[in-house]
Amino acid sequence: MDEDAVDGTDTADETMQWRRDASTSHTVRLLWAFGVGTFFAAIGTVVCWRLYRLGSEAAGGPGGTVVLAFIAAFAATVLALAASSHTEAHLTRIAEGLPIDAPTGTSLNRAIDAAVGTVVMGAVIGALMGIGWYVSQNELLAAGAGPFTGLAALLIPGALIALVLASFLQSVGAFDREEGTIYLYEPEQRIDLSLVNAVSSRRIGDTTIVSLEYKQPDGQYVAGPRRIAVPPAIADEIRAIVETRRVRFSERVGQRLRGIGRRVGQRLRGIGRRVGQRLRGIGRRLRGLVRR
Repeated sequence: MDEDAVDGTDTADETMQWRRDASTSHTVRLLWAFGVGTFFAAIGTVVCWRLYRLGSEAAGGPGGTVVLAFIAAFAATVLALAASSHTEAHLTRIAEGLPIDAPTGTSLNRAIDAAVGTVVMGAVIGALMGIGWYVSQNELLAAGAGPFTGLAALLIPGALIALVLASFLQSVGAFDREEGTIYLYEPEQRIDLSLVNAVSSRRIGDTTIVSLEYKQPDGQYVAGPRRIAVPPAIADEIRAIVETRRVRFSERVGQRLRGIGRRVGQRLRGIGRRVGQRLRGIGRRLRGLVRR
């Protein structure tokens, strides 16, 4: 894991860099493993059930037991490989007798995450289906197995949402504090914080979603992302800079308003003096006319 890319790295030129993906973010990794694992587990559940039925039909009870034992052994092997500190070496040894290349590096980590997610979600789906079958056979609920099979089915759209969220939370970029500019690299975008009027944030795991509200100079629309995913430390920096600029802007507006108020007050006082002089002159002329 690149530790410099996790929480934002300070460099000598006031630039903070970050990378958020399945290798550096636990939230993205869990969401990705849950999403991919659920889809593979759903497929695996159907395949395992078919194998169990075939084994039971071909050899009766012992045949089904052999299939279940094989599935349990496979799941235990996957979990053991994932827990081992020498996973890559074990996979390389296993792949020597097969016409495939063992994954390495990032590919290995993603394969292990997918395999563990498949085993875990397969156990969850299997447990729900098993409980549903038991309830249905013993007529424990009026609805039968419906609630449990329905819950298992809801895991599929949940997995899709998890994959979409994992994709959204991935980001790579840099933040130049001196210029007040955010650079995003996937895709390449540039955000000038001088055009941002306000920000709000919401933290999801180890990632913060920052919502940007842009200004509209002369009523023109400002193009740019409205939400970005960044580490919490960078989100705090963005919020601090935008709020500081808003305070300075408010102070400048206040000073201008006070200056305008003083000038208006001076003009009003001048107008009042001139009006008073004219009224006094009119009064003197009226008194002269009355004496005549």
